[in-house]
Amino acid sequence: MTVARSLLLFVLAAVAEIGGAWLVWQGVREHRGLLFAGAGVAALGVYGFVATFQPDPNFGRILAAYGGVFVAGSLAWGMLVDGFEPDRWDLAGALICLLGVLVIMYAPRG
Repeated sequence: MTVARSLLLFVLAAVAEIGGAWLVWQGVREHRGLLFAGAGVAALGVYGFVATFQPDPNFGRILAAYGGVFVAGSLAWGMLVDGFEPDRWDLAGALICLLGVLVIMYAPRG
């Protein structure tokens, strides 16, 4: 149950951070206005809180592992929201990052 909860928290964190960054991008770079940018800033704030609910007490480990989730999640967001088509190297890199998440977070420790 702890691993499932941890994975769900990583997904929620990715949606909040990547979605928030996307909203800021839309507000500023795509000239959609302050409402988009403000919503993005709020979502980025939510991301900061979601990470604190991870069961592991080590900030560095959580953020290091989340980096891999962020890489894969960013590519997925681009595919789903912006029509981005990753190439095999994008996919290979994302897979390597996700393997890193598994090693960092869930490897047996003594």
